[in-house]
Amino acid sequence: MGMKHLNTMNKPSDKQRVEAVRQFVDNVLRNGSDRYHQNPIPLLADGIHRTSGEHLTWKFPDGSTAVISNLACQQNFLRVLTALTHLTDDPQYKKRAVAIIRHYFRHYQDQYGLLFWGGHRFVDLKTWEVVGPSEKEYVHELKNVFPYYSFMYEINPQATVAFLKAFWNAHVCRWDILEISRHGRYGLEPGELWNHSFANPPSFQETTGLSFLSAGNDLIYAGLSLFRLTGDTGGLLWAKRLREQYAKARHPRTKLGAYLFTQAKKVAHTDDDSDTRSCFGDRAKRQFGPEFGDIALEGNLLLEREAKALYSENALMLLEIAPTLNEAGADLIQWVREGMAAYAQYAYIPESNQFRPLFADGTDLTGYQLKRDGYYGNAGDILKPFSANHFFVAYARGFLATGDERLWETARGIARANHLGDIGQTPGKGMELNLDTSCDDPYALFAILDIYKQTSHPGYLELARIIGDNLVQNRFRDGYFFSNPGYEYANIDTVEPYALLALEAALQKKPDAIPPFINGSGYIDGDYLAKDGSILTIHSTELFEKDL
Repeated sequence: MGMKHLNTMNKPSDKQRVEAVRQFVDNVLRNGSDRYHQNPIPLLADGIHRTSGEHLTWKFPDGSTAVISNLACQQNFLRVLTALTHLTDDPQYKKRAVAIIRHYFRHYQDQYGLLFWGGHRFVDLKTWEVVGPSEKEYVHELKNVFPYYSFMYEINPQATVAFLKAFWNAHVCRWDILEISRHGRYGLEPGELWNHSFANPPSFQETTGLSFLSAGNDLIYAGLSLFRLTGDTGGLLWAKRLREQYAKARHPRTKLGAYLFTQAKKVAHTDDDSDTRSCFGDRAKRQFGPEFGDIALEGNLLLEREAKALYSENALMLLEIAPTLNEAGADLIQWVREGMAAYAQYAYIPESNQFRPLFADGTDLTGYQLKRDGYYGNAGDILKPFSANHFFVAYARGFLATGDERLWETARGIARANHLGDIGQTPGKGMELNLDTSCDDPYALFAILDIYKQTSHPGYLELARIIGDNLVQNRFRDGYFFSNPGYEYANIDTVEPYALLALEAALQKKPDAIPPFINGSGYIDGDYLAKDGSILTIHSTELFEKDL
């Protein structure tokens, strides 16, 4: 094995990396806590201004404001708290995580088990009231959040099981065809749940509910988690049925897709291409159909968002949970392998470390200029390839779980493009690692640690150390971690401290001290009053960048 020269000057030590994480966490607990009441609750603000310490707020169209405390947007931080206790033997961090979960279950769970959190509901830390963007105030939504269910179950098994069942009950509109909606109803009485009949419908049936995989991922994870935690075979059966609908909707020749397994039912008509509501029918069919024909469905389109949901979020989630299900998880891993291999074959561009925009039949949409306004952009916009970096962990972990060489070659290409050198002809063999790398990407750190965990090769651990050092040097500012150093607000859920604790767990030879990284994340979506008086429809992730 070759390793390029290592420059050790001014690099943080192992102790300094952990100290940076501890400082970050201490600052979050000190500055992000409830400061509005004499007897504060244990919940935390989602964001903290890097210099003033002001809490991140949502500004409603009517001018009112709320301090955002959304437990769905703090799941990485909960994992960081528990891991920090396990790695430092300081009990205060896990104690706070326990207090947060207990309080949330006690005060922010409806009578049937659904939690007040997610894309359209959150707690105002100033008033302790549940609020949400007005136009979607009373719906439940999780998209690629993957809550820390094992910890929640450890704290309150009954409340966790109630949530997992209520989640499915609220989001399945029709069980016989598994019509799901990203929006779930609160206060919905428990129905037949797992006892419903199932008709195994054909792919791309017209429905009013939209089967986005970003929402389906969390339902699948909830059902599988219920089985893992309690042995409930109903959760396993229906989670597998839902996952099978996406797999069945893959293109039969390429095995690409599918982001949806249904298509939006047209129940109204408009001549306005800029009105992209689903009541007017499938948005891809409207925007691409005249040129591309039958393949032009939302479920068949693979742009960046769809690709991430399929080949990063879904893949990492299934690769984390499937091995814990023993024989019940084998087919899940096979689905992941088949899909990721197909995507690497048709979409990956090694020369630029990018993925092509595609239809599921393999049609390359690179350079395609949109002919009309619509859901995927404005007339005249040109579709372009996008960076593969986000997919590094999934392709590395996918190979380690399946042995499929196509996945390793893709991970190898992403590593090379990120100046990590050659991570090996196979893991641990034929390596030429670059220990002078400037890479500071936490996703790369997770990927290299995965490879080290399986091979125990010291070269990977040394490379992980360098990435961790770079991460602290470049992303630790004003006592917080920032994915972008220019952001105004610190996001308490950012993944940098999580990655650094994964490195520390490897160094301490305590792999079980840290929960597996599955790249969950939350956000709030809705109407927001900007400084100039305009009403913007935004994701809360935009609020960390600057004061809108």
